[in-house]
Amino acid sequence: MSAICQITGRGPGFGNRVSHSHKRSKRRWDPNVQRRRYRLPSEGRTITLTVSTKGIKTIDRDGIEAVVARLRRKGMKI
Repeated sequence: MSAICQITGRGPGFGNRVSHSHKRSKRRWDPNVQRRRYRLPSEGRTITLTVSTKGIKTIDRDGIEAVVARLRRKGMKI
């Protein structure tokens, strides 16, 4: 599963892991991304979205219909 939120566009951050001896090696911070199913009452179907926790809060605040309309305006197929 891709570590990118479909709502907010948040993806992984990259940086260095620093050991006790101060050696550096690459690492990445993945966002807390989850697959969630939402019911679209206007279309009578459910959709599955890959969303971060911030995206879940956005859906709770604005409503799934408004968020899906915003995604479709951006050109995302849902």
